[in-house]
Amino acid sequence: MTTSALQASTSYGVGFAISSVAPPPRRLHHRHVTVANAEPTDKSVEIMRKFSEQYARRSGTYFCVDKGVTSVVIKGLADHKDALGAPLCPCRHYDDKAAEATQGFWNCPCVPMRERKECHCMLFLTSDNDFAGKEQTISLEEIKESTANM
Repeated sequence: MTTSALQASTSYGVGFAISSVAPPPRRLHHRHVTVANAEPTDKSVEIMRKFSEQYARRSGTYFCVDKGVTSVVIKGLADHKDALGAPLCPCRHYDDKAAEATQGFWNCPCVPMRERKECHCMLFLTSDNDFAGKEQTISLEEIKESTANM
């Protein structure tokens, strides 16, 4: 009986010793977070507006019948251009925006748009899309008016 009591004591002692020498829990890795400006610069909005018009003409696509959609997307692209240095698609979630912008797959026009004319943001729509308007232009004033209360 003495032996079994000793074994129990030893097991407990070893268990205690292991837990007391275990390394402290690993710290969580902090991700680099890019905080976007409250508003993109007018210069970036204008650059993305002109790019969007040019790409719509070149690709044979049209802006959404609701110009508010077009305005929000262009403004989002401009915001990412300011914050990340690249027009990263504003309509997707990213764990690491900076890494995605560097990789380029989702920079506008994204690979699905270039390869299959599939724009997740509804910025560039083919004529057979129910939401496609008939325009390939939008003014800076339209963008500002549509996004003024956002």
